[in-house]
Amino acid sequence: MHSWTLRLLAAATTAGVLLAAVCAAASALDAFHAPAVQAQAHVTKINRFHKQINGNDKVTLTFNVSANLESLFTWNTKQVFVFLTAEYENTKNSLNQVSLWDHIIPDKDLAKLQLEVKSKYPLIDQGSSLRGKTLQFVLHWHAMPNAGAMIRDRMPLSKFRLPDSYTS
Repeated sequence: MHSWTLRLLAAATTAGVLLAAVCAAASALDAFHAPAVQAQAHVTKINRFHKQINGNDKVTLTFNVSANLESLFTWNTKQVFVFLTAEYENTKNSLNQVSLWDHIIPDKDLAKLQLEVKSKYPLIDQGSSLRGKTLQFVLHWHAMPNAGAMIRDRMPLSKFRLPDSYTS
């Protein structure tokens, strides 16, 4: 005879196997999803560009960001973390990435961005090599699913040039 505990264990095992199968299917279906992100960003104002006491260059910017990230959302997407970086080269490093702004998008209804933003984080270079330097905005996103692997990608946007001299 089967006891109630064996029946409960059989039901829990069946539910666990079905849940694992649904999670695997959700993850596999996201692998075939190809989002079409549209975005652009450009500097509207260099608020402050100066040399710090320790010798590092520091820049704060105001920039426009417009992006349509709706295509990142599927039925398995929990939220999207998006951030904007400035990338440049100098004699010390072949690639420098500095995060300027970030945002969490909790659902598809809020995935169209049209913002004028002051940089949330200042652009600080180790040294004084930013004068006259050309930098490139790059938009990064991490789509966080309910089940499965996180999807990460990036999109290079516009380039901008910093002034040859410090401003205040």
